[in-house]
Amino acid sequence: MGHGTMATNLQIVVGVDGYAGGQRALHWAMSEAARLGGTVAAVTAWHPDQTDKAPTLASRLEARARAATMLASQIDALPEDERTGIDITTDVVEGPPAEVLATAADHADLLVLGSKGHGRLWNIVFGSISEDCIRSAGCAVVVVPPGRDASGS
Repeated sequence: MGHGTMATNLQIVVGVDGYAGGQRALHWAMSEAARLGGTVAAVTAWHPDQTDKAPTLASRLEARARAATMLASQIDALPEDERTGIDITTDVVEGPPAEVLATAADHADLLVLGSKGHGRLWNIVFGSISEDCIRSAGCAVVVVPPGRDASGS
């Protein structure tokens, strides 16, 4: 074990879904990376539009592009000072969110998710994705509740 070298490259994976919960999770992940020294990988899961016919290549590319645009705009929305000096990567992956995020977190130290914010009921309402991630992720999972600012207070 080196002298505190463990924390100098903490790998944090954060699920971004275009909703307030994902944006909160992103803020929290960024502030943790700044505090502890680490990198952030923002990951968005996407799937082709559900139609009654098999998705065409065009509809799949469109769905992927939409996800990529959303993710980029969430990153752009971060305050400049929050991004300074932090290595952040983005990835859009096709598949069920829980599966995509658990896989992305395979070699990470931390997986950060945002809850949809239904108080103590959130795990029933939002439930499946967080619970599936918690069950299948090979690292610690943090679920950022609503009403918390990025400083964790």
